[in-house]
Amino acid sequence: MDFQLTETQTALQDTCRQFAEKELTPNARRWDEHHTFPKEAVEKLAELGLMGVAIPEAHGGAGMDSMCYALAMEEISRGCASTGVIMSVNNSLYCDPVYKNGTEALKKKWLEPFARGEKLGCFGLTEPAAGSDAAAQKTTAVRDGDFYRINGSKNFITNGPEADAIVLFTMTAPAKGNKGITAFVVDTKSPGFVLGKLDNKLGITASHSCSIFFEDLKVPVENRLGEEGQGFKIAMATLDGGRIGIACQALGIARAAYEEALKYAKDRKAFDKPIADLQAIQFMLADMATEIDAARLLIWKAAALKDQGVRHSAESAMAKLYASEMSGRVTHKALQIHGGYGYLKEFDAERHSRDARITEIYEGTSEIQRLVIAASLLRD
Repeated sequence: MDFQLTETQTALQDTCRQFAEKELTPNARRWDEHHTFPKEAVEKLAELGLMGVAIPEAHGGAGMDSMCYALAMEEISRGCASTGVIMSVNNSLYCDPVYKNGTEALKKKWLEPFARGEKLGCFGLTEPAAGSDAAAQKTTAVRDGDFYRINGSKNFITNGPEADAIVLFTMTAPAKGNKGITAFVVDTKSPGFVLGKLDNKLGITASHSCSIFFEDLKVPVENRLGEEGQGFKIAMATLDGGRIGIACQALGIARAAYEEALKYAKDRKAFDKPIADLQAIQFMLADMATEIDAARLLIWKAAALKDQGVRHSAESAMAKLYASEMSGRVTHKALQIHGGYGYLKEFDAERHSRDARITEIYEGTSEIQRLVIAASLLRD
């Protein structure tokens, strides 16, 4: 594997880093405190081509590769984890499945403006009684001539309150289990599409999520992604790529926490010398730096395989599993290095710790990642 980034990748990385330092880092704490959706920042991401990074230019995207997406996600998430996940959902969970499974007519209307960042997408798989077990979902879609009638609900839908469309998974043949799941693109302005209240969350509070209810909502047949019964396969393939994005989010959070802890350790004095001179602090910093690099290498491997068109389910799961749990450990150490100040809202250490926690849960818990990895090992 070549670890040397291309000129395009390096230029994108630099652009995202500068954008994050100028537009995201100075505002992230305020957005978090007030639960403010970073609308202007998301619009600027669109101007930079970051809302459809790996979607071809012909369909409104930037026409870059998965490695570019990984680099961009790390830098944006380092600046603001909430902004990072807003970007991730639109790229990985909305644009990617529409591009791979939609008809040309569907792509024209329901992909291109989203890849350009003119509109925002979300992803509806999880339900109150169907998280890790997707086949347990109860939302149904019943064919009625040229339409389907959808009834049910979804929850924890990131971008839901602001989204213009949702990639929605429903049961069209409940008796068939996961082979009875069908995917659609649904206009959020449709009659019968009802938003619940905003979720009141521990972290990533500037990234809004909510429950969504479907009350006899009509969706045209042409808005179906693939054929009936292909929804589960579409969802799992989408999550393979989405897990790369969440791994990058975790990596960005960890890097922000580590860099702030390193600076603090050099500035803060105890016993008449910087605490960075203390071996206890040095060992924590050494472990943090090592784990961050290890996570990045796993992510780059998964992204490289995706760019090669090779199956990457296990590699994406490994990257997501390790990066998310690594982020928890690193942000914990970063807060510890800050001591009592790390527990105060005036410092970012506590926010990074809160933001990191969700990366072990959404788009597949750590336990699900281990199941995916184990299945791959036992299959070989």
